[in-house]
Amino acid sequence: MNSMEKTRAFLQSIGMPKGDAYDLPTSQKRFSDGGQYRFEVPGIQGPKVMEALLEAVDKYGIWLHRVTQTKGIMMLADQDIMQMVDLAKKAQVELILAIGPRATTDTSASVNTPEGVRMGYRLRGQEQIVRAIEDVKRAAAFGCKSFLVYDEGCLWVLNEARKAGEIPADCRFKVSAHAGHGNPCSAKLLESIGANSVNPVRDIQLQMLAAIRQAIDIPIDIHTENPKSTGGFIRHYEVPEMIRIASPIYLKTGGSVAQTHSWDSTEDDAKKRAKQVSLVKRVIDCYYPEAIQSPKGNA
Repeated sequence: MNSMEKTRAFLQSIGMPKGDAYDLPTSQKRFSDGGQYRFEVPGIQGPKVMEALLEAVDKYGIWLHRVTQTKGIMMLADQDIMQMVDLAKKAQVELILAIGPRATTDTSASVNTPEGVRMGYRLRGQEQIVRAIEDVKRAAAFGCKSFLVYDEGCLWVLNEARKAGEIPADCRFKVSAHAGHGNPCSAKLLESIGANSVNPVRDIQLQMLAAIRQAIDIPIDIHTENPKSTGGFIRHYEVPEMIRIASPIYLKTGGSVAQTHSWDSTEDDAKKRAKQVSLVKRVIDCYYPEAIQSPKGNA
């Protein structure tokens, strides 16, 4: 056995894949309701746009399981949060609010420099951790229970706060693609420190995605398309295989409508995002009709 074979054997001995899963095995894992996939629409920054999105998907005869705001809780008025929570309850979808501040709104220009690409949206200094926890407490007080996290240390401390009762025990944390994770060991680490779902890097290849699924049990969030700022590529035709090899999976759809991750979507943009969901659903129905979507209301 050569050195690389020994390394692969060691990885298997600790429950990790020995490499990327080029055989693309079918995942037998499911959501608790038996579903393989759910739809998520990101970049919905306020209540009016959220309402327009929910009305549009209804007209297409499809349903969402998640709506995600990406600009940060600190950018929302109290009334905005309350209205979005109310809309989510009525539509039976999970509302995810982004934690702020983060690197893009920190008092530093680092994230906007060539070196900034290395830090992603991570937090700089313990004061930013304090502020992030305060953002979560504020939204939780209005009934929001799901949060988008950009920093591994912030995830760890929020999990500790959840266990200690500092924030509600039923809070859920989704790790953003802007944290830059793309391998099974990183995904396992995130799961172990409290992640309820993890979003790997946007260009993750199928064999890499299949290996991540072997390492973790929590849902994987996948961009089926992207804003121009993160490549602009659209992966609709890969979605059936994504579902098969990586379930349970959230399909993040509608991003190609935006120019950037924090694009301030209009009500017209929301309707365009709903159309993108319908296009992905068509591909699933055509090429993987036996795939099981979680029932409406199972957020």
